Amino acid sequence: MSTRIQSFSMETDAVVVERSLRAPEAFGELFDRHWDSVYRYCRSRAGDAGEDLAAETFKLAFDRRASYDVDRADARPWLLGLATNLIRNHLRGCQRGRRALQRLDVGTGEDHADAAMGRAEAALLGPALAQALDGIPEADRDALLLMAWHDLSYAEVAEALDVPLGTVRSRISRARLRLRGRLNQLGVTREAATRPEGDTGPGRAHS
Repeated sequence: MSTRIQSFSMETDAVVVERSLRAPEAFGELFDRHWDSVYRYCRSRAGDAGEDLAAETFKLAFDRRASYDVDRADARPWLLGLATNLIRNHLRGCQRGRRALQRLDVGTGEDHADAAMGRAEAALLGPALAQALDGIPEADRDALLLMAWHDLSYAEVAEALDVPLGTVRSRISRARLRLRGRLNQLGVTREAATRPEGDTGPGRAHS
């Protein structure tokens, strides 16, 4: 039994997904491998809703596993792509709710970055970076954050977003140019913008 478990642990994600079509419980191995990565991504962009969105990502992945491209050994880009769509829908729902409250003159007190990106994402990215990302098209922002925060390659971002590689390169290039310009306008260095809140040490530059 131990030898069999070890052989399964050496399988690619594609093999695990394919095996789960015959034995659905096998999908749990994919969950074990990638939960932390998907959870961190959802949490970083959706705050307290991140855990629910991560769980929903795996539920959606399980339901769609028959359509998984088994030529792709690593399932992480696929999972992050599913998560990105769920996060988009979540943030759009938050924005619609805020706009509805504003129409009712309830007075939510949202600032411009929150209105554009959602309170959770803006707060977690930090006020300087959130403000700098404000105005960058959603598709460009998704591509940039997948690469910068979650270490996907251009090819993996293309897989995650289901778009051509050239499109991803263009989106990230546009997003970086706009981000640099906005940070310069705001008088904020990229290091300071990407520094975690409360950290006074050197920050990380991702572009």
